[in-house]
Amino acid sequence: MLLLIDVQRNMLEPPVPVPAWESVSAAIATLLDRARTAGEPVAWVRNAGGPDDADAPGTPGWELVHRPLDGEPVIDKVLPDAFANTDLGDLLFPASHLVVAGMQSEWCVRETALTALALGHEVTLVSGAHATHDDGRPAHEISREVEQELVSSGARTARVDEITF
Repeated sequence: MLLLIDVQRNMLEPPVPVPAWESVSAAIATLLDRARTAGEPVAWVRNAGGPDDADAPGTPGWELVHRPLDGEPVIDKVLPDAFANTDLGDLLFPASHLVVAGMQSEWCVRETALTALALGHEVTLVSGAHATHDDGRPAHEISREVEQELVSSGARTARVDEITF
């Protein structure tokens, strides 16, 4: 399953996108096209921010950048871990393989991937298809650290061109 986390306008479009927004958005579009062409299930996770957040439900920033097809579930969440208080776990068979991409590397991507691993799922985090904002350090360094942590926890990483469905 391709799991797209918080691929929302507030992160991947101006006025305040993540630093690598153009390349990350293109990488996600490539993954989405490949998954759909191969008939691989796609699930979307969407952050539902508070009333003053850029991703508050119903605002332009809350909208997904790419349009889900009929039958592709969209899971709204309020916590970084997409498994927490959602039905994401109900969509997965035991020991599913999740190909993960999305926003924000050190928050929602990290938390969701760690929970998936703890639940016995295989996780592949796609390098170049997840990102975050600069936060005292360059965003690419934060994303790289998350990749290293997840590999140490049992995930694998792969470049977009290495992903097949």
